[in-house]
Amino acid sequence: MKKVLILLNVLLIASSATLSAQSDSAKKAEALVIYMEVNDYVVENEACLRCHGESKYILKDESMEREITQSMCRDKIIERDDYYSMVHKSFACLDCHSYDYEVFPHAYELRLEPTFTCLDCHGYDEDYAQYHFEDIEVEFQESIHMSANPDNFTCWKCHDPHSYRTFVRDDEKSVTEAIAYNNDICLSCHSDFSRFELLTDKDEIDLLDTHSWLPNQAAHFRSVRCIECHTSLSDSVLVAHHVQTKDLAVRNCIECHSSSSILMGSLYKHQAIESRGKLGFVNAVILNEAYVIGANRNKVLSFAGVMIFLLTLGGISVHIVARIIFKK
Repeated sequence: MKKVLILLNVLLIASSATLSAQSDSAKKAEALVIYMEVNDYVVENEACLRCHGESKYILKDESMEREITQSMCRDKIIERDDYYSMVHKSFACLDCHSYDYEVFPHAYELRLEPTFTCLDCHGYDEDYAQYHFEDIEVEFQESIHMSANPDNFTCWKCHDPHSYRTFVRDDEKSVTEAIAYNNDICLSCHSDFSRFELLTDKDEIDLLDTHSWLPNQAAHFRSVRCIECHTSLSDSVLVAHHVQTKDLAVRNCIECHSSSSILMGSLYKHQAIESRGKLGFVNAVILNEAYVIGANRNKVLSFAGVMIFLLTLGGISVHIVARIIFKK
């Protein structure tokens, strides 16, 4: 029934639009039907997304019979594809936001509406015990982010509740995606001064300059997450949240480039846990594509090494067999 209602609404809009607009409306209708597979509140959410899902919106003054088009603030634009593919994809907007938002234009004071934290929904709940949200909260409270800005820094400064995704880092591709995704979270503030200055009075930071000591910066930024060097390790939390001051950042190459790499307790923690259960030893993960010792694995040399080993083993076997045969 909901699918029919959406299609009818789209057709009503399209009937007074241009051919191009009709095509866009049809595509949007098809997308909404797909979203319904994961969310029961698509129709209700469109009441919000018809403005917040677009780059512009219309303000109407009924008494003066006029209207104006305004640009939607970029921080208030919700991408439908992102929203319906993220961890909160089954939610209705009003599950988290005040019902006062049903009135448009919205009251100004709603901009200061208190927001939920992760612990408000996930804390002390056996269904989410495996994620250790309580331990995450303790780490977050001790982080430089919280101590530097206790009144304004919340979970959502890093984890947008409308688009946040998680990655199961179980292969080379997903590790690469996780690195890029997590680093983008940090860079959204630390490389965008318009956002950075909302939380601090510090001057703009030149990231390339502050990391000038790091050899081959591009390779490091591409291969590890910021938090690998800027957080303390945690045994209970899969992704560390205790962000430390820059003077405590890792600067010793051996910390990562060794058989006891700290990356085994952070970036490759999930893989290390999995391999430990399957293969029975802690660093079994180094046998797969997530090789970190030296961080410079060459697949050609790896193949050559394996072939040399097999040829050597074969030669020894032939020698043993030959001696047994000729001894007789």
